[in-house]
Amino acid sequence: MPVKLGIVFYSATGTVTELARTMADEAEKVGAEVRLRKVAELAPDVAIDSQPQWRANVDASEDIAQADIDDVLWADAVIFGTPTRFGNVSAQLKNFLDGLGPGWQQGKLQDKVYSGFTASSTQHGGQETTLLALYNTIHHIGGIVVSPGYTDPTKFADGNPYGTSHVSAMGRNPVDDTARTAAMVQVRRVITMAAALRDGLAGQD
Repeated sequence: MPVKLGIVFYSATGTVTELARTMADEAEKVGAEVRLRKVAELAPDVAIDSQPQWRANVDASEDIAQADIDDVLWADAVIFGTPTRFGNVSAQLKNFLDGLGPGWQQGKLQDKVYSGFTASSTQHGGQETTLLALYNTIHHIGGIVVSPGYTDPTKFADGNPYGTSHVSAMGRNPVDDTARTAAMVQVRRVITMAAALRDGLAGQD
């Protein structure tokens, strides 16, 4: 049975969207069943229209369905993506995570694999703290955090063992091969570990 992978993300100017699409493409290549989902935008149109890149990303991602709790319940593994917001998870993704309460209360979110990825405008702009903050939620719901770690030689190029990250420099630095490779390494590790966990638990039944 293929691993069911949810990739749930928020992106303002498109960097996280591109990383999410890279992960989805790689996951499908290795045989996973993928749901690529974006969370609801909370910002008003006046704010979005004030930044051309923000509006361009909203328009360019219209083909991606909006996430709901069923996408997490369905999945064997979920990878969450968010830009950094003062070293923390974006309000849009946090709003989605907070809405998972009913699934958590029913014990339906535990014993799944979870991971995360991020982007920031500046170097050292809170990427690691954002991912660690994201993983706080995973600990509370009883999920299994699978970070990429330094499990592949290419990880020494991007240097973030907590999850894929990219410095966008306010859009001046497009997603590069280093970030794409990190995204592919991470998604393959998540799928491998999710299959092992799912099949191992099934074998105990």
